[in-house]
Amino acid sequence: MDLAGLAGRIKQWGAELGFQAVGIADAELSAAGVRLAEWLGKGWHGEMDYMVRHAALRAQPAALVPETLRVISCRMDYSTAQADDGGAPADGARACVARYARGRDYHRLLRTRLQRLCDRIAGEAAPFRYRVFSDSAPVMEVELAAKAGIGWRGKNTLLLAREAGSYFFLGEIFTSLPLPVDAAADEHCGSCSACLEACPTQAIRAPYQLDARRCISYLTIELKGSIPQALRALVGNRVYGCDDCQICCPWNAFARVSGESDFNVRNGLDRATLVELFAWSEREFDERLRGSAIRRIGYERWLRNLAVGLGNAPGSPEVEAALRARADHPSALVREHVLWALSRHERVAC
Repeated sequence: MDLAGLAGRIKQWGAELGFQAVGIADAELSAAGVRLAEWLGKGWHGEMDYMVRHAALRAQPAALVPETLRVISCRMDYSTAQADDGGAPADGARACVARYARGRDYHRLLRTRLQRLCDRIAGEAAPFRYRVFSDSAPVMEVELAAKAGIGWRGKNTLLLAREAGSYFFLGEIFTSLPLPVDAAADEHCGSCSACLEACPTQAIRAPYQLDARRCISYLTIELKGSIPQALRALVGNRVYGCDDCQICCPWNAFARVSGESDFNVRNGLDRATLVELFAWSEREFDERLRGSAIRRIGYERWLRNLAVGLGNAPGSPEVEAALRARADHPSALVREHVLWALSRHERVAC
């Protein structure tokens, strides 16, 4: 089999399927496994216990998928023409939702395209073992994509690409095919520290060192219980994820607009107000966000996040009325954050 020729065709097929970059890496991740163990040892993973349970699998692709020799890493850009985040965090009445979550959930789309790529490969290659992933298993996506030459790990720990910034999704194919590998990308962050300075909660403790327990994406998505009081004011109006360390990154001046309709903004989530979203009933939440990544946190945490945003919003009769309407909510979690928000406005009024 002409493996070099096959590798070239895989990249061509990937482009035809809507991936903006395709690279191939070996499955050696021992050094990354050591760094992961150090990070877990600091407890910076917070409540993400699955990171501990599957740590060994993350560093050993062949243990996750037997016979894995190579990983085909694919990039799909998600930024849309509607995205305009410059003043969103500063407009305290608006609800800030991370760009990637404003459209449809990306997991199914990426896995479908990855499977189609595998079908194309199977049409030319001898029987081979493979499995596709898109943020759906213990996979070191950033490490593998960096090894495959798609980009480099930035100081905010996200993957960066010179021609695309960081507004993109990653997907992988673990395969037994001994394809030729690509060279890793050079790093291009230099002396820039914009992401460290922009992080609202100082979650980026040092270059390449992220304390997830302070990260707003963790606090609004992964954390199941109460958002620590010391961090609530710093969360501002960010109700699902946070893009601040990406908005300020100079490389995102080169972010490309996606042609995928699935990533287009739905439900006006690029301009909705906190009061507007806080008024949604549970039924409206389920119906409007069907097919959205946001739906996985559930209605209770959605209200929790919005209550924090309203507590940080400029005071107004509408804001206070919205909060008082939920002051007796059946959920103790929601009530706690609503009462905190009301107390913030009462202190200001005094």
